[in-house]
Amino acid sequence: MALITAYWGLDGIIILMTLMITVYLYMTRKFKYWKKRGILEIAPTPFFGNFKECLFLRKAPAYFLKELYEETKEPYMGFYVLDKPFLLVRDRELVKNILVKDFSNFADRYTMADPNDRIGYANLFFMKNPTWKTIRTKLTPFFTSGKMKKMFDLMTVCVKNLDEYIDSLQLEGNGKTIEVRDLTARFTTDIIGSTAYGLDVNSFKNPNAEFRKYGKMIFDYDSVRSFELLSIFFLPTLVRLARVKMFGKEPTDFMRRVFWETLAQRTESGVKRNDLIDILIELKNNNNIQEHKDFTFDGDDLLAQAASFFSAGFETSSTTTAFALYELAMQPELQNILRKELLEALEKSNGKITYDMVWSLPYLDMVISETLRMYPPLGYLNRVAKETYKVPEFNLVIEKDTPVYISMLGLHYDPEYFPNPNKFDPERFNEENKRNRPACVYFPFGEGPHACIGNRFGLLQTKLALFKILSKCEVTTCKETMIPVQIDPRGAMTVPLNGVIYLNFRKTNINAI
Repeated sequence: MALITAYWGLDGIIILMTLMITVYLYMTRKFKYWKKRGILEIAPTPFFGNFKECLFLRKAPAYFLKELYEETKEPYMGFYVLDKPFLLVRDRELVKNILVKDFSNFADRYTMADPNDRIGYANLFFMKNPTWKTIRTKLTPFFTSGKMKKMFDLMTVCVKNLDEYIDSLQLEGNGKTIEVRDLTARFTTDIIGSTAYGLDVNSFKNPNAEFRKYGKMIFDYDSVRSFELLSIFFLPTLVRLARVKMFGKEPTDFMRRVFWETLAQRTESGVKRNDLIDILIELKNNNNIQEHKDFTFDGDDLLAQAASFFSAGFETSSTTTAFALYELAMQPELQNILRKELLEALEKSNGKITYDMVWSLPYLDMVISETLRMYPPLGYLNRVAKETYKVPEFNLVIEKDTPVYISMLGLHYDPEYFPNPNKFDPERFNEENKRNRPACVYFPFGEGPHACIGNRFGLLQTKLALFKILSKCEVTTCKETMIPVQIDPRGAMTVPLNGVIYLNFRKTNINAI
């Protein structure tokens, strides 16, 4: 005799149906969370919420949030990732409250790495307060303008390697088709290898060097790696359960080995290079007393700072440079304006690229700013409410632990702030337009205390790459160029489809300018 009926088969069907109904009710129990509070919400789908296309890697999350932003003019709206309610904030004053004015209640990102993965969990991007504030304060000296000036000589060695590589391509005549993102990533990998690890990587002579190999693996958007990165940014509970490694197993092992070998050599030799290793040695030696139980100035916690600098430093700047070259190839008249500025600067300095020169070129700034508007490396920001928060001047209460997301792409493409937003137009960032633009509608490096600590460093890399490439080469579209550029739907960050942008490079005819 069966448990429920006279038939085991029928019992099985009843048990299965009961289980399915139970799971269904559990996964939909929070639906209408926002509607009950009088807040606009997008109708969710059972088991997926509003996140189905992202979960199946058919849409990049930054563009999913951008679409939500564009669906309404309301100052905020609710959506769901699986069964969890999330809040999307649109109003710029509310954005300012969360990122700046009331930062103390939104001081942590919702993004989470696995606490057992110390290289992911203990780096500056993922760590929580109050540890975050302490470590950021200690790392800030590495990113001052004074430090950048001291590191500039290290960077110019990498510029020289790029220069020699371009010459070796023999770009006279019709030139050659080049995969731009690989070119720019080699350059930024070399800079990170030198300034963070004290190593002469030279990816141009050895494209299969370990730094380049493992750097590519971190952002290799196969299905598994794509879902891991998606989980880190939107599904932190899954990250802990699945023990996801922020940088992947092989890159983690590589960075651990190289870091400790370099640290040991530097400590033994006493050599100073004005790089990140110097800063981390100082932190290791001068912070024996524990300020926080969840962080040590040794082991993988120390390595985490170099690891995050490696991964974020080369990928974001290389992609920004590649997108800038793509847009300038599409509009050669803008490229010529920039090239004229670069060549005039070189003429005044007798052909030498200097630190002060790089920061003094207005059109170069405008081109990079417009590139970052259209292609911010991470197209959204996220925070989590530390305590229940009554929003000033709005009929909105954000409950404790609610994830709050801000669509950077939504604001950057809002025609109220950037008319004809799909057009690449560096003039949006001339001095007059910048003065007239309201606050908290453009922030490619974030905003408030949590703004990217390495923004000056990232800009410097991009400026140097564009300076060297465009002072020597003319870039144009070719038959392999994807027009319009397609964004990879598997990417947690803004990257081109399949990670490639093809352009034609040919030697510049300076006399024709």
